[in-house]
Amino acid sequence: MFIAMNRFKIVPGREKDFINLWKNRETHLDNVSGFKKFNFLQGPQKEEFTIFASNSTWESKELFDDWTKSEAFRKAHANAGDAKNIYIGKPEFEWFEIVV
Repeated sequence: MFIAMNRFKIVPGREKDFINLWKNRETHLDNVSGFKKFNFLQGPQKEEFTIFASNSTWESKELFDDWTKSEAFRKAHANAGDAKNIYIGKPEFEWFEIVV
């Protein structure tokens, strides 16, 4: 199993806007081979920003990589740049393989 995460730093006061973007977003993941689960997480609020993370679980890194090259991926991220004013910096990508 493989977990892909993006961490986002969000401008204080814009948390609800960011949550609504994700609530109203079409992920195009339902029929993607290898996709298992998605979570959208809100983390600690600091003076400078609030942390959020998108977390998706996949059968394997290879199937995740295939998705990142797919039309479903392009559709899911088509409007990602529309709300740049609520982000601080770019999302930070991390990945993990489940070993136990």
